[in-house]
Amino acid sequence: MIRFYSPDIETTGVLPEIESGHCCRVLRMKEGDIIYVVDGLGHEFECEITDAHPKHTALKIISSKEEPKHWKERIVLAVAPTKNIDRIEWMLEKVVEIGVDEIVLLKCDHSERRNINEERLLKIIISAMKQSLKATLPVFKGLIPFREYMDSIDTEGRYMGYCDSETERCDFATSYPGNRNLTILIGPEGDFSPEEVKLAISNGFIPVTFGESRLRTESAALFAVTATHVIDKVKGNDQKEHP
Repeated sequence: MIRFYSPDIETTGVLPEIESGHCCRVLRMKEGDIIYVVDGLGHEFECEITDAHPKHTALKIISSKEEPKHWKERIVLAVAPTKNIDRIEWMLEKVVEIGVDEIVLLKCDHSERRNINEERLLKIIISAMKQSLKATLPVFKGLIPFREYMDSIDTEGRYMGYCDSETERCDFATSYPGNRNLTILIGPEGDFSPEEVKLAISNGFIPVTFGESRLRTESAALFAVTATHVIDKVKGNDQKEHP
């Protein structure tokens, strides 16, 4: 099933220009055809095309339904973008497909990338949301200086992927208890600086590892989000079986 994204569908009844072009030029859909549109806020709309315009396709809403995310907790991923932007684009696509609530791109002391194309990255996030049949668009923030971001964190669970073996670290899979809102920090290729680690720990972050292998930035991010879902599901089932 092909989905389209229109954040203002209820008020405008129109697809944005990019979505309209895909609908009419690429898919060659026409008046009377039925399509499905999500607003990024957890709602899906069944719509009939009333004007198949390649820049502003007009729609009539036939029905709507809530489509909540398939996980309960709030998962925030804060990661320093890699020097090779292709790797971070791949990561964004995959973590959105798996399920994440917020993505923050961090500017760290050892960051090799100091600028990003936010518009392009947001398009990738939107595309991944539609492709994975979700109706909720993750919040996207970037680039935010690491120290500035430390003042805005509001989740209970706080974990920091860190490579330096001189710092005491826990295994994320055993230290995360499951079923709680959490923020996961992933550093750049050069890792977090000692000053950033100290600041994070003073803000309640637990330094962790993600298994026995040393992972690239994007691999660590994907592992962390995947492990969170698996642990939440296992712990949730345990609670149902043992009230």
